[in-house]
Amino acid sequence: MNHSDSVFEAAAKVLRRRWFMRDCSVGLAGLAATELLRGEQMAHSASFFGGEFSGDSTGEKSGPLAPKPPHFPGKVKRVVYMFQAGAPSQLELYDPKPELAKRNGQLPPAELLKGYRAAFINPNSALLGPKFTFAPKGQCGMELSEVLPQIGEIADDIVLIRTMQTDAVNHAPAQMMMNTGSQQFGRPSLGSWSLYGLGSEASDLPGFVVLTSAKGTSGGASNYGSGFLPTTYAGIPFRSTGDPMLYLSNPKGVDGQTQRESIDTISKLNQLALEQIGDPEIASRIQSYELAYKLQTSAPELMDLGTESKETLELYGVKDPKEASFARNCLLARRLLQRGVRFVQLFHEVWDQHGDLTNGVRNNAGATDRPSAALVKDLKRLGMLEDTLVIWGGEFGRTPMVQGGNDGRDHHNRSYSVWMAGGGLKKGLVWGKTDELGFNPIENPVHVHDLNATILHLLGFDHTRLTFRFQGRDYRLTDVHGNLIQGVLA
Repeated sequence: MNHSDSVFEAAAKVLRRRWFMRDCSVGLAGLAATELLRGEQMAHSASFFGGEFSGDSTGEKSGPLAPKPPHFPGKVKRVVYMFQAGAPSQLELYDPKPELAKRNGQLPPAELLKGYRAAFINPNSALLGPKFTFAPKGQCGMELSEVLPQIGEIADDIVLIRTMQTDAVNHAPAQMMMNTGSQQFGRPSLGSWSLYGLGSEASDLPGFVVLTSAKGTSGGASNYGSGFLPTTYAGIPFRSTGDPMLYLSNPKGVDGQTQRESIDTISKLNQLALEQIGDPEIASRIQSYELAYKLQTSAPELMDLGTESKETLELYGVKDPKEASFARNCLLARRLLQRGVRFVQLFHEVWDQHGDLTNGVRNNAGATDRPSAALVKDLKRLGMLEDTLVIWGGEFGRTPMVQGGNDGRDHHNRSYSVWMAGGGLKKGLVWGKTDELGFNPIENPVHVHDLNATILHLLGFDHTRLTFRFQGRDYRLTDVHGNLIQGVLA
């Protein structure tokens, strides 16, 4: 071996050593860090899952979806969230502004626009008066739009917040902000946090179910995903017609007993892996197999609205029990809540009226007004409203200024309206006040974090203590923000 060969060989050995130190699990330091994180994850998983996960056929609920006590006795134990994606115009529906009507066609005051950021329009666009009239409803005298006659009938059961605010001005980030507390992908949704905190009382259905009508949401699955929480807490989308999920039926040659034995065997193998590795996703896999088996029986019965009375179908405005609609989803939501589902979220994205505002709002209100009110009435009739929280609202509101000729509004994040009903809330209350043009709150502004903190409080949680450790720090739905809306609590 000559000198050049020996130098080359020595260099190769150094490179191999350097490659191993640098690239194997990000260096030896990475090996140590990986082991430390694994230990932390396993310790967290042990306390998080409360011991062994049972995936057998006894029906006993254990593991990540087992019912868990909240921090303190909650006023409600289930939530149904009617998310009106696209941003309903509060100025046509919930926040009457006679002064805006008087100033129709005028330019907004210059001082009002300082620091204002619109999504598409020139903020110095002309003002647009409301397209519909308002009138007092119920004994409380809550002023609501003429296109919401049925919601007007439940005015004495709801609290209407007129001063909601958010940080985002476009649909996808604003929807994620409303549902996860962040404009960024990867955070757990409100429904997932609720399921993580309380578990589920449903033995044969998911704890968090998502129903979609109209088109899909701009924010997509991030609106109901589990983020960095184990996927067992994610929302499960149900199809609008037919079986709620594909492939629920067994293939030919597989009977019930064979399937049960197969699932039990797979669960035992997964349980061994869970004990050795401590990965929460293994528990999610066990849960998925077991739930899929149970859904084969529970899902067809759930989706069959033929058992509902004619009066109930008429109450919700369901014309064809098999036809997909927001009305059908509202009735399905009630059926899901009756069966122990913890969180049901309805997404209905039709409200983005940059133009043709008058017809759009009229048609959308016509499709959602009756079923939204019916859900509250039905839960009240069944004695369920007292421990259920009902939420109605979108990701932001619409501008007092015009867009699209003379019949449209742009996105507006400074003030919009959301209403709630159910246990722990005052009834027939209007909370917050906006200025005479509906531009800014002038009394009791409510940020998204405040709303989410209040929802968690009604479920029995201190929002600052419902946390999950991820990447070295504790995360929560409200991040480092959020205050209870004390004035709406009974």
